[in-house]
Amino acid sequence: MSRLLVTGGAGFIGANFVHYWLRRHASDTVVVLDALTYAGNLASLAAAESFPLYDFVHGDIRDQDLVESLLRSKKIDTIVHFAAESHVDRSISGPDPFLDVNIGGTHTLLKAARKVWLYEPRESPDHCFHHVSTDEVYGSLGQTDAAFTETTPYAPNSPYAASKAAADHLVRAYHKTYGLATTISNCSNNYGPYHHPEKLIPLCILNLLAGKDLPIYGDGSNVRDWLHVEDHCRGIELVLANGRPGDTYNLGGNAERTNLELVENLCTLTDRAFAEEPTLSSRFPQAAPARDGHSRELITFIADRPGHDKRYAINAGKAREQLGFEAEMDFDEGLSRTLRWYLANEGWWQAILDGSYRDWIEKQYGERP
Repeated sequence: MSRLLVTGGAGFIGANFVHYWLRRHASDTVVVLDALTYAGNLASLAAAESFPLYDFVHGDIRDQDLVESLLRSKKIDTIVHFAAESHVDRSISGPDPFLDVNIGGTHTLLKAARKVWLYEPRESPDHCFHHVSTDEVYGSLGQTDAAFTETTPYAPNSPYAASKAAADHLVRAYHKTYGLATTISNCSNNYGPYHHPEKLIPLCILNLLAGKDLPIYGDGSNVRDWLHVEDHCRGIELVLANGRPGDTYNLGGNAERTNLELVENLCTLTDRAFAEEPTLSSRFPQAAPARDGHSRELITFIADRPGHDKRYAINAGKAREQLGFEAEMDFDEGLSRTLRWYLANEGWWQAILDGSYRDWIEKQYGERP
C-alpha cells in the first residue's frame, strides 16, 4: 500500500489521476493538496469522496510548513507533483506567477521532502518524488525533425516552458546532490474530461455549442502530439511502479495533428452528434447545426501568438521499452468521447463560465480564485 500526496489534484490531469489511482488502488491513501486557483475545481473530485482513504487539503505548495506537516501526519511516501501554472498565453501576458509557482513551488516541495524523508529521525520508507512536466521544455521541431527524446537539449520558448524546464532541473539536482528518489515525466498535450475551458479542445467545444467563433492562431499549421489523459495517468502509474530513481521518461500519444485538423475534426463530430441526438438542438440552439448550418463555418484565423512553437512530437520509446508504456486510446475515438463528456456534463463547465463556482469557493474558503 502506498500513501500519496497529489499536488494540483483538483486540476485537469491531477483530478483524472486521482480517479484513475483510486479505481485501481482503492486501499492506498490519497491526499490532494490544491490551492484552488482558477484552474482547480473541487467538482472534478466529487467521485473521490466515496473512497475512505481519500482526503482533500486546501493549501499552497509554497507553504513548506504545511507540506512537511502533511508528509509527517499522513506518512506520505510518494509525491505526485502536478500543481503548476500551465497556460502559455497567460505566461506571455503575465509570467511572474509561473516562475513563482512552477519554480518556487517545486523547490518548496523538494525542500520539504528532503527534510522529512532524508533527515528526520523516523522509520524511513521507500519514497518517490514524481514531477510531471511537459514536452514544451524541448522547444520547437521542424516538420521533418525527429521527435523529442529524453536526451533532446532543453530549449524552452515561452515563460511557461522555461519555468517547467527550471523545475525539471531542480528535481534532477535534488536527486544528484541529496539522493532524493525522484522521477520526471515529460508528456505531450493532454485531452479528456475535466479540462478547463480556456484550453484549445474544451474552448472549441464550448464555442461550438454557443455558436461562437473558433479562433485558430496563424494558419493553423502548428502541430501537437495528443495524449488522452487516462493514457497519461497509466504512464505515470508505470513510472511510479518501475521507473528508475533519477530518470526521465517521455510519455506521448503518437497522434500528431495540426491545430486546423484538430478543430475541423471537432466540427465534424459536433455536426454528427447534433444529427444523431435531436435534443441537442433544443439544449444548444445557438450551435451552427441547430440552425441548419455547419460547424466549420465558425473557424476563424487570428494573429499568431509570440514565440509560437511550430511542432511538438514525443518519442516514447524509452517508456515503452523499460516500462511497457503504450498509448491505447485512438485519437479520433478519444476526441469523440471528450465531446460526449462535455455534452453530458454541462453543469460542470457552466459553473465555471458563469462564475458560480468561484462564488462557492469564496464562501467556502474566504478567497476567490
